[in-house]
Amino acid sequence: MTTTMTYPMQDSLTMLRRNLRRMQRYPSLTLMLLGQPILFLLLFVYVFGGTLGNGLGSAAAGGTTGRAAYLGFVTPTILIITITGAILGTAISVAMDMTQGIMARFRTMSISKASVLTGHVIGTLIQTGIGLAVVLGVALLVGFRPSAGPVEWLTVIGLLLLVTLALTWMAVAFGLAAKSVETASNTPMIFILLPFLGSGFVPNDSLPDWLRWFAEYQPFTPVIETVRGLLLGTSVGGRGLLAVGWCVLFTIIGYGWSKSLFRKERTR
Repeated sequence: MTTTMTYPMQDSLTMLRRNLRRMQRYPSLTLMLLGQPILFLLLFVYVFGGTLGNGLGSAAAGGTTGRAAYLGFVTPTILIITITGAILGTAISVAMDMTQGIMARFRTMSISKASVLTGHVIGTLIQTGIGLAVVLGVALLVGFRPSAGPVEWLTVIGLLLLVTLALTWMAVAFGLAAKSVETASNTPMIFILLPFLGSGFVPNDSLPDWLRWFAEYQPFTPVIETVRGLLLGTSVGGRGLLAVGWCVLFTIIGYGWSKSLFRKERTR
């Protein structure tokens, strides 16, 4: 039975297939998005891991020391960087649709126009999920041994998907707001840099006072520490709720901003 919701859902699936075909057509972009976090993982673990791991303390490292300790400490950060790298491609893809005449062609067709954005979001969720699995697999191959049980793993997966959804909607908004593809490729860089300015690679208490304050209150710190605590079996405390709160806030902002920009674009 056809309902008013059927056609938008079908159109969204069509746009999803379009984005998946684009990933197949441009595998170099997917390889680049995967290669960067894997490179960061290997670089930080094998170049800096021995020294940094010895300075972590057993509590922060889940009871291990040295390079193994740092591998456990940094892997959650690399998982978040995998997500921030993927949304860069989303912003670029949306900007290409908006600046190269594709949206003008879609407007002449009998489709749900919002399905174009939905296709980008769902496509990014699938691509990022694959990327996270690959990066986690590499971490396990080089010695990462999380102590998480089934409940903790399910919670980690749910949180990573929520982070992906939140940042993807922000990336869609960046792509819609961009005047060119080049601008769209630069705007999401703030999300790539933030994990470096917090507890992603070193504990907050090792930072200078002015940077420590920023690291404590920026949105990626509770997300990274929650994922780290769940995987390593260390205390999460109230950081879990704070991480979810940040994700919900970013989702609301990104979705609302995208909807507003898309509506303005359609009325032109």
